[in-house]
Amino acid sequence: MSKIGISMSIDVTKLDKARFYKGEKGTYLSLTAFVNLDEKDQYDNNGFITQELSKEERDNKSQLPILGNSKIFFDDRESSGSAPTPIAPTQAGIQGQEYLDDDIPF
Repeated sequence: MSKIGISMSIDVTKLDKARFYKGEKGTYLSLTAFVNLDEKDQYDNNGFITQELSKEERDNKSQLPILGNSKIFFDDRESSGSAPTPIAPTQAGIQGQEYLDDDIPF
């Protein structure tokens, strides 16, 4: 079975608190993530997150604000060995750290 790892971050100040609902074990919010497995945007993101739309809102083609972004940081769909292959740290969105180049002589 293939697996992908997706990291997500959202701006909680954009949450519509009217969409929170009480459940048996707490208060919940339904979110929707759109993820493009094959392309990245100009900021190296693979997708975005919104609050879930009701059926009526979907039928009326309503749109909610984008709350945040998603990045694929792990993808073993193309690995043929037994161990999954993580995506390179720079592709996973890790910033502010130096990584070794591929041209190291050993």
